Amino acid sequence: MKSEPSAYSIDDLKRDGTTSWDGVRNYQARNFMREMKSGDKVLFYASTADPSGVTGVAEVSREARPEPKDATWSMVDIRFVEKFPGIVPLDTLKQTRGLESMVVVKKGTRLSVQPVEKKEFDIVVKLGRKRV
Repeated sequence: MKSEPSAYSIDDLKRDGTTSWDGVRNYQARNFMREMKSGDKVLFYASTADPSGVTGVAEVSREARPEPKDATWSMVDIRFVEKFPGIVPLDTLKQTRGLESMVVVKKGTRLSVQPVEKKEFDIVVKLGRKRV
């Protein structure tokens, strides 16, 4: 899941503990969110940061449900799990073996919600925990 740090950052999630993830206005991203299950881990990605990249981990705490003001769109709740010591930049993701097929490293649209394979998740978390 990605967010602009000026709108909502990993630090905001750490402070709040949980939040509703709403405002997704792309059908494909919405459909990915609808597939999320409670307990699923989430990479928290800071877009338009310097550099853009993964800043930590969250977890789905409440599964998809319609947004109150527009049932066309869905929302989930996520809870804070961990903040990495530093950002894992997109350039690092692109250069890391095992992440070649990761959706975020491919050219094209970077959706605000996109799937991550378990092996990719594990690689990114390992990178994140080593950042200084």
